[in-house]
Amino acid sequence: MTSTLYKNIFIATDGSRQNQRAVVHSIELAKMSGAKLYAGYVVDTAAFASIPMDAGWEMMYELLEKEANGATESVEELAQKEGVTVETVVLEGNPSHEIIEFADNNNIDLIIMGTLGKTGFDRFLLGSVAEKVTRNSKVPVLVVRGDSEKEE
Repeated sequence: MTSTLYKNIFIATDGSRQNQRAVVHSIELAKMSGAKLYAGYVVDTAAFASIPMDAGWEMMYELLEKEANGATESVEELAQKEGVTVETVVLEGNPSHEIIEFADNNNIDLIIMGTLGKTGFDRFLLGSVAEKVTRNSKVPVLVVRGDSEKEE
């Protein structure tokens, strides 16, 4: 049975093991509702915008882009195994702004994010992004708590 409630779902992924629960929820919701799933990763270019553009900058950008592609391709593989239509998206800029803007411009009905991402400072930033998206999005946001016991 398909639902008309969700036609387009966006999962914000960072490729971490802790974000896996949010990925699983997004795939299951897309499968149950017959929605198209967008697997998105935002390369936070603002985090290194003050670094002079030289070979080091380019190398760091390439590493982030490779990480982004790996994270979205992982979601794509899982979704396809479940018969879910999926499109991968790599965005650049401020994560919360880019997620909200993508949702607004692509008829997204639901944004799904995890509360726990990577460790340390990245974890703090992801929580901050989830909060900003939840506060400012025009569409519903499902925040899936990560498995904190496995993280430590």
